[in-house]
Amino acid sequence: MNKSPSRRAYWLKTLHQWHWVSAALCLAGMMLFALTGLTLNNAALIEAKPRVTTLHAELPADVRESLVRMQAAGAAAAARDAGTSRRGRNGQGRAGLPPAALAWLSDRMGIDAAGRLAEWSPDEIYVSLPRAGGDAWVSLDLASGAVEYESTDRGWIAYFNDLHKGRRTGVAWSWFIDACAVACLVFTLTGLLLLKLHAGRRLGTWPTVGVGLLVPVLLALFFIH
Repeated sequence: MNKSPSRRAYWLKTLHQWHWVSAALCLAGMMLFALTGLTLNNAALIEAKPRVTTLHAELPADVRESLVRMQAAGAAAAARDAGTSRRGRNGQGRAGLPPAALAWLSDRMGIDAAGRLAEWSPDEIYVSLPRAGGDAWVSLDLASGAVEYESTDRGWIAYFNDLHKGRRTGVAWSWFIDACAVACLVFTLTGLLLLKLHAGRRLGTWPTVGVGLLVPVLLALFFIH
């Protein structure tokens, strides 16, 4: 009894199932990465006008005094010893802001600095607030209590470009990129196996695959220096 037709039918059904499921899972990701690939590759042709917002305020006396005491007491070094702070590039202590300062920044200026490490120097606290599609920072002057905040919004194209690169997007988005990459691999490999199973009745299959493989190889060899 010849089992070849049933075996072929089984593999066709299995591969088709894996193929469409993987395509469904990575559909949104593939569209996003294809579109942002175009925007990244043609960035010079896309005009960008960053929007910069600057805010100024003054720390309440009690918040400023608590920060001064925290700095004077060497809280940054104590936090580092506890494993919750680091050293900045200039040797400055790095630690998070206390709850009172975080609450004031959120309520008074709409700044969410929770979970961010601040760079503590004798006369200033600096917090970098990078995000996808833009950047921001806030500086707190310990001597005068002056607070300066600057936010740069580079627009939606920059936002989606940063999603493409996984730049300033957090751990969850990094996991999504990995999952999407795995789904794309399953999609392409099952597609290749389906091509193999159908190639006998489609004479143009392997020449087309060969062209798709040869073109990027030739471009890399002769046009990329």
